[in-house]
Amino acid sequence: MNKQELIKYVLLKYNVKPEYLWRKSPNYFVLRHPENGKWFAVVMDLPKKRLGLTGDEFIYIMNVKCGPILLGSYLGINGFLPAYHMNKDNWITIRLDGSVSQKDIIELLDISYELTK
Repeated sequence: MNKQELIKYVLLKYNVKPEYLWRKSPNYFVLRHPENGKWFAVVMDLPKKRLGLTGDEFIYIMNVKCGPILLGSYLGINGFLPAYHMNKDNWITIRLDGSVSQKDIIELLDISYELTK
């Protein structure tokens, strides 16, 4: 699942549009509940080396809330990282570079939406 597919899914399922909050980082956006304003996902493009990966190229990532039990089960799997710039006990980073299946991305996005309701 790439960034555009993610945006389309969230718009169709939750009627949520991305919010671009940072002028200095125009590709970063948040997805938040219309009712309470809480974020359920943050999408960023970062150099791989900032994430502890090799290479200078940028990749898109998404942070979602998932809770400590799910977090522990996903962190050992390729494509999942400790949360970048978020609470590492309750959030996880998902690489949006094809290393994680669309099914897993949608499942975790939906869980994050419910946890932040």
